[in-house]
Amino acid sequence: MILLASPGQGAQTPGFLKPWLEVPGVADRLAWWSAVTGLDLVRYGTTADAEEIRDTAVAQPLLVAAALAAHEVLYGGEADAGPDAVAGHSVGELAAAAIAGVLSPESALVLVRERGRAMAEAAAVTRTGMTAVLGGDPDEVLAAIEKHGLTPANVNGAGQVVAAGPTDRLAEFAEEPPARARLRSLSVAGAFHTEFMQPAVGRLAELAPGIPVADPRVTLLQNRDGAAVASGREFLSRLVEQVSAPVRWDRCMATMRELGVTAIIELPPAGTLVGLARRELKGVTTLALKTPDDLDKARELIGRDEAAGKVES
Repeated sequence: MILLASPGQGAQTPGFLKPWLEVPGVADRLAWWSAVTGLDLVRYGTTADAEEIRDTAVAQPLLVAAALAAHEVLYGGEADAGPDAVAGHSVGELAAAAIAGVLSPESALVLVRERGRAMAEAAAVTRTGMTAVLGGDPDEVLAAIEKHGLTPANVNGAGQVVAAGPTDRLAEFAEEPPARARLRSLSVAGAFHTEFMQPAVGRLAELAPGIPVADPRVTLLQNRDGAAVASGREFLSRLVEQVSAPVRWDRCMATMRELGVTAIIELPPAGTLVGLARRELKGVTTLALKTPDDLDKARELIGRDEAAGKVES
């Protein structure tokens, strides 16, 4: 069982899209999606510096466009071809929704354009940020986060939790970290998935009723509780609410285990989610689809999975 995973904000790095533009059709696709989003996605994905693509209003559409472009290349753009399951981390859920057929690529990109803008505006109201906590006792980590008035915005599993909140509280937290834990400040512009993003929820709630949706054609996991959601309208409602609610990637991985996922392919800019899976989902094959050079390995993995499925049936 193959699952495609789409990464969230903070995974982007300068120039990560450059090799993909050499694949026939990708530049044309990104040119169209640039018109949809009102952003020069080609420039942002190739020559823009780290500070430019750190901007929430830029990073979110860029990440979704990159995942969708790579998915189309991987499966040849065939409507009936795709993975058995899909999941996205935070903004990656919009790419996941499009891959699963809940949203069209254009609807996903319009929604992520508005999501990025609204979250950037919300983040500008108060100086906030996010800090990854690596290691430590899980209960002690959560207690320390609560002690400093912060929110566990991402519970990622594999010994990783992300604390979010005002920058002054994050600074105090850094001075008194949990025992046996390492802290790493994340390259994001606000405290995403906390109450500070509530204004953005309001903006997306205004748009959601008019967005065309369909029920997912493959198993689609959702960040709130890791559930496989069978209703497109319910998934869209969850997407809106998730902007100010913690991401439970640990529960998504637990569902992957329950479903019997045998391989995870992470779409570009890949690396973060398969890294978590390697530590948490022992025995599951993982592949980071970073550049087109990785396509042959990904297709071989898909072919092996399809062959195994035919044998079992």
